[in-house]
This record gives sequence, C-alpha cells and structure tokens, in this order.
Amino acid sequence: MSSETRTILTPEAAERRDFVIETRELTRYFGARKAVAGVTMRVPRGSVFAFLGRNGSGKTTIIRMVLGLLEPTRGSSSLLGYDSRRLPPEARARVGYMSESHSMYSWMTVQEMGEYQSHFYPHWNPRVFEGVVGHFRLNMRTKAGHLSRGERAGLSLAITLAPEPELLILDDPALGLDPVARHSLLESMIYVTRAADRTIFFSSHLLEDVERVADYIAILDRSVLRACCPVETFRSNIQQFVLRYSPPAAPPAQLPPLPGLLHTRRSMGQLRLTIAGVGQTTRQALQKLDADSIEEVPVSFNDAMIGYLGERGEQSFFLEDADAAQKGKGAL
Repeated sequence: MSSETRTILTPEAAERRDFVIETRELTRYFGARKAVAGVTMRVPRGSVFAFLGRNGSGKTTIIRMVLGLLEPTRGSSSLLGYDSRRLPPEARARVGYMSESHSMYSWMTVQEMGEYQSHFYPHWNPRVFEGVVGHFRLNMRTKAGHLSRGERAGLSLAITLAPEPELLILDDPALGLDPVARHSLLESMIYVTRAADRTIFFSSHLLEDVERVADYIAILDRSVLRACCPVETFRSNIQQFVLRYSPPAAPPAQLPPLPGLLHTRRSMGQLRLTIAGVGQTTRQALQKLDADSIEEVPVSFNDAMIGYLGERGEQSFFLEDADAAQKGKGAL
C-alpha cells in the first residue's frame, strides 16, 4: 500500500490551496533504520495542526527536515513556499521554532535573554515578550539557570513569540510540565497566534491538549503517516461497538477478518470493538458474529487515538471523509 495519505480540507482551505508546510514522499534513513517512510502531507495556513505518534515514530525527524536542519534521504519538503533545503534568512525570520529542551544561556537573566534574542530578528515586539513573561510570572532579573522547567518553557515561548512569527513550530513543548505550566503555555500560544490568524504546527503526547486546541491532526505510526485530516473527521471515523452475548453463548475466541478493526476488548458476555472507517462490509461482518445485541457507543478522542495507535500489526488505515471520497471532493 502506498505510504501517501490524502488530506481532507475544509472547502475554504481547499479552494485557496494555501499551505505553509508541504512534504512529498519525505523519507529519512539512519543507517539501515528507516526513521521516516514516504510522508506526504500539507498544513493549511491559519490552522492549529497537531502532529501525533508514539516515541520514535519520526515526528522530530520530520520537523528537522522541514526546517532544513536535516537532509532527507529522498523526497522533499517546503516551508512557506520555499524548498526546506534552501531556506533564505527572510523565510526563517517568519518561523518561530521551540523544542522540548528549552535550551538557553543559564548565566543570562530573563531580560538579557530577550535583549540578546531581539538582535537576531528584523521584527521584535517587546510587548509580546513582556506579556508572555508576565503571564508566566517570571522575574526579569532572574537568571535562566535558576528557572524551573515550566518557567524555562515560558521564557522559551516568549522568545519564540516576540518576533510575531507567521508560522509557529513546537516540538513537544509541554513535555514534563506540571498542569499549571502546561495550561499557561497553551493559553499564551493560542492567544498570541490565533489573534493574527497565524499557523501553529505542534507535536504532542498530551491528547487532552490536542483535542482542546487542534483543528487538524496527522498521525505517524511506525514511521508511516496513517492519517491526516480535521479532528472532527478523525473523531467521526472511529467508532466503537459493544456486542453482548447471553449464556451459554460467549464472544468468539478468535474473530474473522473485520475491515478497519483497531482494538478488541473482551469481558464476561461482552465484546467491545473499536473500528476505523466503518462501512457496509464491516457492518455485515459484525452481524455474522451472532451477538444477541450490537450497540454503537460514544468513543472519546483519547480512546480513539489509543485504539488507532494500538498494537494492530502492520495494517494501515488512512482516514478520509467518506462522503467527500464518494463524491470525489475534498481529497488532495
């Protein structure tokens, strides 16, 4: 099966075809290990786009290739319309990048860090810097080396947002933060960027944050892009069914092939199935399991994501809007 997946866009975004990030069969090997396998995706301008996947799935590697910090083995990517391998300084100045490490000079104070960083950007808004620093309640005279992890994240975000970047790229910025610091990080990020219709592209392991702020998601699994779609498309394409059996009948010990099956959970007289892209073939297969009753139940975003990334062999389910696919609309 091709590693390319189709991106479902809103009609407005599809009509504009305005993307700040595009990758085309982006692939990267480290020795014999394939870290990224032929990833093709597009990030619409003005969106909050979440990049998801387990550790080692290739998210940071893709981000580094998109930013021109790492050469792809094959394939290509573009950033703000420029080839990632030849980004001019004026393009880099339009991008804010924040990694999970929150690296900074420990001997500088918060104020000195801001003043130092301001020299590298043609546009620097001190009010944004001071606003984010104030939101995190940082003392301008405190040295960076004396800040907690959450405070360093706040300072890093202030430095990233002060140039008022057109595109904000965040690589797991909330990793290791306590709930209060994480909340402040999200509030600052969304408030500043969404006010000016800027784009946020961020990776995260925190699904509750993703559900709260993201418009689109892309899911990497075993270095392959498995889904790339609006959050609502993902949510509506993952369904859960509860099959109930009355004694002496019992759920089958082994299931026949079920198209799109992601996760199975058995309990006394009950079989719970999480399935992607349910169609008529899947529903007919469910009827053949001879249950006394079949009930479709709500599935949370967290459960849907865990089911989608669960241990399911090498099967690949590319999510798309079923109606749009049938009508030939919305797929790129």
